[in-house]
Order: sequence, then structure tokens, then C-alpha cells
Amino acid sequence: MPRSEHSSLPFTTGLRRLLVGGVILILLLLLFLPRQSQEWLGQFGGPLTIILEGPLQVIASIQDSVGETWSRYIALQHVWEENQTLKIEIQQLQKEQNRLRERTIVAMDFNKLSIYQANAPMTTLPAHIIGRNVSNWYRAIVIDKGESDGIRQEMGVITDAGVVGRIVRVNPTTSIVLLLSDPNVAITGMIQSSRDEGIIQGTPQGNIHMKYLPPLSSVQVGDAVVTSGLTDDFPRGLSIGQIQHVTKAATDLFQSGEVTPIVDFSKLEGVLVITSFQPPISAESPASATALPLP
Repeated sequence: MPRSEHSSLPFTTGLRRLLVGGVILILLLLLFLPRQSQEWLGQFGGPLTIILEGPLQVIASIQDSVGETWSRYIALQHVWEENQTLKIEIQQLQKEQNRLRERTIVAMDFNKLSIYQANAPMTTLPAHIIGRNVSNWYRAIVIDKGESDGIRQEMGVITDAGVVGRIVRVNPTTSIVLLLSDPNVAITGMIQSSRDEGIIQGTPQGNIHMKYLPPLSSVQVGDAVVTSGLTDDFPRGLSIGQIQHVTKAATDLFQSGEVTPIVDFSKLEGVLVITSFQPPISAESPASATALPLP
């Protein structure tokens, strides 16, 4: 009798393991396949279905929520990647827009110079500004025209608005222009209304003064100042600026005035170099005048 009990022990242990494995398998199926499990149990009916229906519904709802959340996460990942791509594209478009806007502004300025050049009663050569130097030592700009283009020292430099300065150094392909606000530049000027003449010269502070005005001159604040045409750099009548302040001490032999320049030197993009006081041969045909190309 004890021997038979001992011989049946492996069978009992194996059966128990089989039953436990089956239960675990069923539970796993119920856990991971709740929808399928409900359909399967629904075919059999009975108390087991009633008992397991509630938990299966809960598990199915959880599974659906997890699946939906995961789908949303994947969708959000795609949206984030698309947003990053769109941000890069927007930045590139903004750069391109700024570049085109800049070219438009420059083109408008150059168009004004070209129109003025075509109708000016003198011969000029257009040039782009490629450098600036505004320091305590001197105030100058660098242009992209030089000796090979016919530029010479002492030539006057202007814009469509008025006087800019004078050529002081010439290289083969570039030139240095001292601005009218530099103390090393002096040109002859004239009060347009009273016809009184004086010397226009810059100061170390960057201001522009008109010196040696006659003591009895009726110069007043707001009077326009133009070139007198008595030197070889500028013809007569080019705009310089307006009188901002008049000074005359009791012991002074002459009057002087501070001039506000008509040209904003800090915003120049292009200039015209006066190569001759005579009008160009092509002046009768503005369309054939030399246009200032875009940089």
C-alpha cells in the first residue's frame, strides 16, 4: 500500500502543474485579450460569464485607454517632428524675406541715384560704399571705384540729395572719401538766399561749420547752404544743408554758423563721383545713362 501511494505521486504532481499552467494561461488570455475573452465566454454563458464579465470589461477599458494613449503619443511625436521642420522652414523664409527686403531698399536708393545721374548737368560715376571709418581721427567711407575707373584725388562726391565729401586717396580699384564732417575737408559754400560766401569745414566732433561769413551778412537760422562753384571739386548750387545756429562775437571780424547737412552720412549705400562739370554726351537720352548696379 505505501508503495502504490509513492508510485502515484509523480502523476499527481504533474496533473497539478498542468492545471496550474492552464489556469495561468486562461488568466493571461483574459488579461491580454479581454474583448476576445468576452466573446468566447459569451458563447458558453452561465455563471462564469456573469462573474468574469465585470473584470473583463474593466480590463478591456484599460486596454483601450492604453492603446489610445499610445496612439496619441505616437501622433504627438509626429506633430513635434513636423513642428521642428516647419520652424526651420520658417526661419529660412524669414532670412530670405529679409534679404529680399534689403535688396529692395538698396535698389530704391540706387534707382534715385540713377535718375539723378541721368538728368544731372555734369558727368558722374556711380560707386558702391564698401567700407566706413568714423573715429576721432577721421571720418571717411571707402568706395568700389578707383584709378582704373578714372577716379582722381580732389574729385567731389555727392548723392541725389547733396554733397557728401571729397576723394582724398585713390587705389587701383578703390578710393577713400573724406566726409564733409571731417575737419580735413574744406569747400566753398554760399548762403542761397543772401548769396554770402564762406568756407564749409568739419570739426573733430563731427559737426559742420560755415566760417568767414561777412560781418554784415543777414544769415539766419534755416537758410539753405549750397556750393558756390568757385573750386574745381563741386559745381555751383549743390545742396549742403541748412544753417542751424549763427555765432558772432563783438570782437569777431566774421560771422560763423553751424550747418545741419542735407545728407545722412550714416545711411549711405551708394554715391556719385563728379568726374566733369560738363554734362555727359548721353544726357539727351536718360535711358542710356550708366545705371548703378545692385551689389
